[in-house]
Order: sequence, then C-alpha cells, then structure tokens
Amino acid sequence: MLASAVLTLLANAVGLLIAAALLDGFSIDALSLVQVTLVFTVVEVIAGPLLISISIKNLPALRGGIALITTFVGLLVTDLFLAGLSISGISTWILASLVVWLCALLAGILLPLILFKKALDQRDKG
Repeated sequence: MLASAVLTLLANAVGLLIAAALLDGFSIDALSLVQVTLVFTVVEVIAGPLLISISIKNLPALRGGIALITTFVGLLVTDLFLAGLSISGISTWILASLVVWLCALLAGILLPLILFKKALDQRDKG
C-alpha cells in the first residue's frame, strides 16, 4: 500500500515535471513541487472514483476518458489553490492534461521496474 502511494506520487511528479519542461504556459515553482504533487495526487485520488460514479450513472460514454478528465480536474484544483503551479491558455490546459496523464501513466509502469528491480529479481530467484 505504501509502495503504491509512493509510486503514484513519483509518477505524478514525473508527469508534472515533463509538462513543465515541454509547455511554455505551464510552470511549477521548484520550491512548491512537493506540495503541488501532493495536492494534485490527493485530488486525483478523490475525484477519480467520484467521476467514475457520475459517468456510470449519467454519461457512460465518458468512462474511457475518466483518467484524462481526472487529470484535468486535478490540475484545475491544484492551480486554483496553490500559487506554485501556473497554467495559462486553453491549448496549454488541454496539452498539460494529456502530457501529465500520459507521462504519469508511463512512469507508473516503468518506475516499479526500475525502483524495485532488485526486489523483483530476488522474488523470482526465491
């Protein structure tokens, strides 16, 4: 459980940092990175199940895009409440949602392979 939470935080941090590096209208204050990542992740964890529930009842066609919508909501709430994250322009909002979602997804797949390779190797040997 703890490892999963840490991986989620790391994956989201990677996604946020890559978006900041790629998009001109997206910036994160270096001193606020941890706070931005924590708030963004908490909002995603809370909003995800809520949005899934709403989509199942009212908009079943949205179920496939819930992760992307959750990422957008996470960015929106984090941007509204923390000065350390700044997103400007419609195209930046759309691209930021895509970049953060995709990079966090890929990091969530690759980070366990990198971080826990030794543990996985020992488990496979045992």
